Amino acid sequence: MAYRPDTARPLNEIADILLHQDSSLTPGERELIATYVSYLNDCYYCQTIHGAIAAAQLGGDEELVKRVKADFHHADVSEKLKALLIIAAKVQKGGKYVTAEDVAHAHRLGATDLEIHDTVLIAAAFCMYNRYVDGLATTQPEDEALYRERGKQVARMGYTAASKTYLPVESVSSVG
Repeated sequence: MAYRPDTARPLNEIADILLHQDSSLTPGERELIATYVSYLNDCYYCQTIHGAIAAAQLGGDEELVKRVKADFHHADVSEKLKALLIIAAKVQKGGKYVTAEDVAHAHRLGATDLEIHDTVLIAAAFCMYNRYVDGLATTQPEDEALYRERGKQVARMGYTAASKTYLPVESVSSVG
């Protein structure tokens, strides 16, 4: 993101709209969707940073984030969110995997059309973000404390404001 601020800006704006701005799904729930898709895509950086943001949005519950990634069917999240995670996982494989029954099931559990729309868009966007991060062989620190602190910052400020605190490219390239 620091390398191309002109492309980072719209990417952060979309993330801000989908994950941080007002919605009937909580920011923590939306971050869990992003985290789960990033986990399915095996994107270490995205699943770790968005997991940290989710935990910050969910009162610091890092264990819940781990349970959602490992087996969301048995995690302490709503049945509605579980139905949305099913849809997100199918989008991660390919949009045509989502069935009318998946959508009807989510509706029966209380999901609105907007929540289903946003779940699909979060999942699709995170497939792109994951490929962007991994395709550029982005530096991915292993220090959980760095992700935890950045997660708290993004949870508090949102993506657009927090993006102003990226390290300059020269600093990033010299890390690790």
